[in-house]
Amino acid sequence: MQLPLFTTVRDFHRFDRERHADLADPWLIRARQTARALGEARGWSRWITSDVDRALVIVLSGHCEGESIRYSELFPALRVRGLPVVRTAEVLDRLGLFTDDRASAVDRWLDRKLHAVSPGIRRDAEVWVRILLDGGPRSEPRARQTAWAYLNEIQPLLLEWSSRYDHLREVTREDITTARDAVTGKQRESRIVALRSLFRHAKKNGQIFRNPTIRIRVPRQSGGVVQPLDQADIDEAIATASTPDVRLIIALAAVHAARPKMIRTMQLDDVDLGTRRITVGGHVRPLDDLTRRAVLDWLDYRRSRWPNTANPHLLITQKTAVELGPAGKL
Repeated sequence: MQLPLFTTVRDFHRFDRERHADLADPWLIRARQTARALGEARGWSRWITSDVDRALVIVLSGHCEGESIRYSELFPALRVRGLPVVRTAEVLDRLGLFTDDRASAVDRWLDRKLHAVSPGIRRDAEVWVRILLDGGPRSEPRARQTAWAYLNEIQPLLLEWSSRYDHLREVTREDITTARDAVTGKQRESRIVALRSLFRHAKKNGQIFRNPTIRIRVPRQSGGVVQPLDQADIDEAIATASTPDVRLIIALAAVHAARPKMIRTMQLDDVDLGTRRITVGGHVRPLDDLTRRAVLDWLDYRRSRWPNTANPHLLITQKTAVELGPAGKL
């Protein structure tokens, strides 16, 4: 086929179905079949299926062999019409017709956090964060929440140092102790941990000559004694909860000490009503009466609210009911 001389940006805003729709286009026919199959597997409602079909007609009518539809072209055309961008992109991607030309979420986040930091300090800090996220030759990647927490904690320090220094090698021990003493409690410990990680990485990679955080100590905060909840307190909390999902979340947290991530990732198969067993965080536990009632109430609501959902997770939302992933943060 003829190779393109240059890349042009297509504008789907002027699409008119009566004049431009080409329902006989082979790529459109394949995409509509793929969308129907995907919708049946995901439990899409007829409104979602119809909206995705409309979006495919817009972007694939008259599609040429070898063309790829970019996110920057897809998003503005569909968003102005109120059509689903993510689900349409998923159908196109399954056919090999989609190119995601967006900057990654990490790149946008780093640019937002470090745009006012001096270039020398920014370069070293950005390399450090990417090593935390992706790992390196001799280091395992850390959890994304860890990298976010570290950078969020020391970003004000990087901005303050940028007004006086051009590079991290100029930061002194006095700067570190001043930063430590500016906060108290748990934040004090978190700040020193993040600074140690940054300067340890910089020293290891030859970006600084000495590590100013060495031998700077912070007394660890002693946690309070965890007190168990009385059954009356649990019953009151359950009764106060106004929706089935909230009652189930409270029961799992109060009775089974389930953390938010455990609750979000629980599967339907983790609850065995027949044998009265429940699996929480990989541990099989007896299913008590209170949690069993909460589970039954939630399953009744789930069946009536989303009867066609294929999501295997115990807790779902309006958004995840037509997907397969877990719910967002509780």
